[in-house]
Amino acid sequence: SAGPIVSQPLSAAPALHKPAFIVFLVLWAVNGALVLLKIEPPRGSTWPEALLVLSATATLLAGLHRRLPLQNVALSAFLIAAIGGLLIAVSAKTGIPFGPRSFQKTAGWQIFGAVPWPLPCLWIVAIVSARGVARLIVRPWRKTNAYGFWVIGLTILLGLVFDFGLEPHAGAARRYWIWQARSSVPAWYGAPWVNFLGWAVTMLGILFLTTPWLINKQPVKQPTDYHPLMVWLLLNLYLATSNWVHGYGAAVVLGVTAGLVAAVFAIRGGRW
Repeated sequence: SAGPIVSQPLSAAPALHKPAFIVFLVLWAVNGALVLLKIEPPRGSTWPEALLVLSATATLLAGLHRRLPLQNVALSAFLIAAIGGLLIAVSAKTGIPFGPRSFQKTAGWQIFGAVPWPLPCLWIVAIVSARGVARLIVRPWRKTNAYGFWVIGLTILLGLVFDFGLEPHAGAARRYWIWQARSSVPAWYGAPWVNFLGWAVTMLGILFLTTPWLINKQPVKQPTDYHPLMVWLLLNLYLATSNWVHGYGAAVVLGVTAGLVAAVFAIRGGRW
């Protein structure tokens, strides 16, 4: 009932943000080059992409810390990772809510023998970056009563766009996980459509719990933040590049088209 703790973000936030973003850009470029040159990491090694996920998580949380207190950022990240990881573990045992699949050793060391360790971080990346883009898109209507609902709805939509690019890359191409749905079940490059419904419901629940902690209650106007948009676009471009290299045309078209549309509306909203 007390609600989120509100205090001024630490002065170290800007200093942490820049190097974290530079590290992310370097790792994004390295992984992109490996994909374009079709250089596969040693068998069983996932460290290039694992480091990319970690750097994306770090730069997004550092970006949040520029406008939110550290305790808000930390609790939000914990809730996202914990809920996402817990549901992945449940789904691995029961097939609910994402569908039946088995994780391979290439996905990384498994937490509690069920959840590959990069996946909770991936949930943070997907939700925090998508929410940042959504806030830019609806910025012109931030003083309306429906603003919060539009942010949640667009966050879910943009998060699904990310997953539509992720599944062909991580499942069909990299084989980090193998879907075990029957061949008669409608699927997107092996991922059953129930997976995307599970993503939408999970994101809705996570946003319901974390939104109070992600709102800045200080009555101070803040500059437009394009950082989440850049991270979201770069990650979707990386996935689209990998899908193009592997011949997954529909995933490329969807990822590129959605990225361009989101970028246009986000830049337009940011200039409002």
